[in-house]
Amino acid sequence: MDIPFQTKQEDSDSDLEINPLNVFLQDDHNDDDEDQMRLLATEEENLGGGTGYKQEQHYLHSIKTSVVIRQLPCQGLSFQLWPAATTLVNLLDHHHKSSNHIRTPLSEFCLCRRILELGSGTGLAGIAAAAILSSSCVITDLPHVLPNLQFNADANSTMLLSRGASVNVAPLRWGDKDDMELVGREFDIILGSDVVYYDYLYDPLLQTLRFLLEGDEKDTSQAAPVFLMAHLKRWKKDSVFFRKARKMFNVEVIHTDTPNLGCRIGVVVYCFSGKKKQPPARGMNSLQ
Repeated sequence: MDIPFQTKQEDSDSDLEINPLNVFLQDDHNDDDEDQMRLLATEEENLGGGTGYKQEQHYLHSIKTSVVIRQLPCQGLSFQLWPAATTLVNLLDHHHKSSNHIRTPLSEFCLCRRILELGSGTGLAGIAAAAILSSSCVITDLPHVLPNLQFNADANSTMLLSRGASVNVAPLRWGDKDDMELVGREFDIILGSDVVYYDYLYDPLLQTLRFLLEGDEKDTSQAAPVFLMAHLKRWKKDSVFFRKARKMFNVEVIHTDTPNLGCRIGVVVYCFSGKKKQPPARGMNSLQ
């Protein structure tokens, strides 16, 4: 089913506490450590924590095929499918299905060559993007998550090959210089879904995005990539991340999901792009 599209709208950065998956846990006071642990426990329960594994098929209407994904809820949140990943996949699927003359929220972006996914989790978004766009994609996460990521990449290898697509798995610890250099910068589009969650990871994530979006100043032959991030706001402190991000990047809302029945907000998709550096002021060289 195609998802409805709405016009662009600004993120309000309100102080509402949005709990995981819009479970109605009515806490309007400060989100201290105790509150966060309660919400994390609720997230585990609603994503299926405590079960052995779940294997699901996600049908892609634009290419009439399915992506098979294994989740391992008993191993933690990184091994489960989060709602924003589905939004990102639906957005790509709808874009590819649309005729060339029909504009979608993704019409302005180069979506046909090299893709990187940050914080891939189960890898659904990156694998689906590679298949839909017949592209190469590198899906990344913490080292302990990679075996399941590789399992899901291998499970879809025949389908990917038939689409002329490829998926590689790599470790990428945000803010780690060695990991960032190993992955490199040669990407046209960077994807992420539900990656803004723990506040102690805000700065490492922003450092990684700066490395990827600002590119190599010595290489002017390559157009700078953009970061498409699907995000479901859960915490008041999410606003801190966006305030920091807007100082470093151009941040624009390109799509907002209609909230599910009984929910207050839907998943929002943002586009991050590097800010163009201002040329030196006239006369500056003459003063040196």
